[in-house]
Amino acid sequence: MGMKVSQRSDYTFKQNQKIGRHGWLRLTPAYSVKLVKEIIENIPQDAFVLDPFSGTATTGLVASEHGLSAHCLDINPFLIWIGNAKCRNYSKSELDRLIEGVQKSLRDFKAITKNDNWLPAIHNINRWWCRHTLKILAALRQSLVNEFGEPKDNSVFSLAWIAFCRLIIETSSAAFNHVSMSFHDKVMTFEIEQIEFIYQSILDTILESASNCLAGAATVHLLDSMAPVSINNVKYSHVVTSPPYPNRISYIRELRPYMYWTKYLETAREAGELDWQAIGGTWGIATSRLQNWNGNDVELPETLQSLVSQIFETGEKNALLMAKYVWKYFNDMYLHLQNLRKSLEKGAVLSYIVGNSSFYGTEVHTEQLLECSLRSLGFTNIGSKVVRKRNSKKELFEYCVYATWQESCKYEPSFFKANRPKAEQLSLF
Repeated sequence: MGMKVSQRSDYTFKQNQKIGRHGWLRLTPAYSVKLVKEIIENIPQDAFVLDPFSGTATTGLVASEHGLSAHCLDINPFLIWIGNAKCRNYSKSELDRLIEGVQKSLRDFKAITKNDNWLPAIHNINRWWCRHTLKILAALRQSLVNEFGEPKDNSVFSLAWIAFCRLIIETSSAAFNHVSMSFHDKVMTFEIEQIEFIYQSILDTILESASNCLAGAATVHLLDSMAPVSINNVKYSHVVTSPPYPNRISYIRELRPYMYWTKYLETAREAGELDWQAIGGTWGIATSRLQNWNGNDVELPETLQSLVSQIFETGEKNALLMAKYVWKYFNDMYLHLQNLRKSLEKGAVLSYIVGNSSFYGTEVHTEQLLECSLRSLGFTNIGSKVVRKRNSKKELFEYCVYATWQESCKYEPSFFKANRPKAEQLSLF
């Protein structure tokens, strides 16, 4: 592309880790709190925001922090659980009850570390934690279950479980320094006192931010973004979201250890099923189903057909599979945008944070293909702006694709004011 764009770590999850509730649980694909703030900074207080790809509920939480109302959607029950926990207000009496229960759990778990407590069916679990550490983690988990029950939605006790999720990762050998999860060479051993100290430190940090009340109201709901997306027939004035990128990364790659330990996931097949439901997801059974997938009869851009053909004609071993993957991604995104229209106010503004990708040297310009779909579906004021260069040697960038439904944009976010491209200047190749 020839453009000079910085990586802007402040527009990534790294910045989120330092910001209150946003830092409760690390998720590398989570998009930037700062970016969402810049997008919504001029939104009127009576606006209703939608995020159809909620993830860790960054949009909902930022909207609520700014006194706005928001609905967030996801297909993953674990993300719905943690998203609602992040966006919920907690009373002092609730937090006091939680602290009392945690203190009891920390006293009791030491006596059951030698018991045969439940462990998740994670493949090669001793690659993550040594047997000694696992016995302690399993005992603490059982003690929390005895006190609070299993993790459930809309409960102050979710905070104790979020702290436990952080604990299992911070005591594991997992390394998040690459798009594919890797492991450190050495599996660390932790003693009871260390586990107790780390857990209590994590919980204290969570409680500090949980005690601050949110001015707005955001909720996360179980709903497929490819279906009609309104909750309670609300008409949304703004859509601020970041859907998965077409990069063939598992939708729940980093979530799996959390989901196993909280019993939101029990088998590898369930993980594959979630990936198959997700736009752009492919892992396990999702990959095998993709081989037999045929597209729906939707009006996809002609340039997509050319792009898919280029990927297939590379002759690489998995060229057909990858061609189908790209085709399905934009097919699903088209269905999402098509159904989204029914839930939008006239003049609603869309802001989609997306990334481009490359397959066997064939560039997939996600932002431009989505612009073509938006245009064919009747959206106006369509364009995109580069946000940052992604952390890769390849020419991969993050963009904000924007559009308006049915009329001229009501306002201009400061994020878009500079270098707005003209629609007629956009071309795929």
